[in-house]
Amino acid sequence: MTDIDQLTTRTEHRRLDDLVETPHAHVFDEPRTVRLELAAGEGVPSHRHPERTIVCHVLEGTLEMRLGDEEYVLEAGEVLRFDGRQEIAPEARTDATALLVLAPRDD
Repeated sequence: MTDIDQLTTRTEHRRLDDLVETPHAHVFDEPRTVRLELAAGEGVPSHRHPERTIVCHVLEGTLEMRLGDEEYVLEAGEVLRFDGRQEIAPEARTDATALLVLAPRDD
């Protein structure tokens, strides 16, 4: 048996452009993957994902990401990885689209 024969994750393919029906479009189950689209000035209320490590890749625009007491300003093409146990509050400085991957924590 080869390593390929032992794979348990099935291959899935999506076009992000096809997921414009909602600002929080679900892309994949696990790791949970979400396409986030926000208009300039629009944000998501502060919240947590305590069981997750999160990677945020900004695809278009500028996104301000508040993580606890810290603030990160992400431009298109930038990536941020963080612990979902802290308070998270994204807000778009310009119209923005991001891809978020919420992976189960490994600790």
